[in-house]
Amino acid sequence: MRITIGSDHGAVELKEEVKKVLSEFSDIDINDVGTFGKESVDYPDIAEKVCAEVTSGNSERGIVLCGTGIGISMAANKIKGIRCALCNDVYSAKKSREHNNANVLAMGGRVVGFGPAGEIVRAWITTEFEGGRHARRVNKIMALEN
Repeated sequence: MRITIGSDHGAVELKEEVKKVLSEFSDIDINDVGTFGKESVDYPDIAEKVCAEVTSGNSERGIVLCGTGIGISMAANKIKGIRCALCNDVYSAKKSREHNNANVLAMGGRVVGFGPAGEIVRAWITTEFEGGRHARRVNKIMALEN
């Protein structure tokens, strides 16, 4: 599985920790689209880069990070084909995959510590979409784009 990850300046350290967690999975290829330093960047630009990789099929999933995760998740969800879930706990991460088939995960570098973030990422990576009645609902969510 290919995962594209990106962060603004408010979550560069969290991004590096998440990449370490992703490297635990031998079947994951990580595509990092930046940013790579503390200089201020606009999170909508990062969301657009990550989500373009997902919607084009170059990556199966994406992870977006900013200071709170709120702004970058809002930006990501403006992009057609994206179902971005802002998750601050393992339960939400699991449900975002099981029930919503989230293809992008958002977290906040100033909100979620490194340890909890690792557990959230592991849960989000290993949880599969349940389909069934949830597929009907996901289809209704996606129809809202039109």
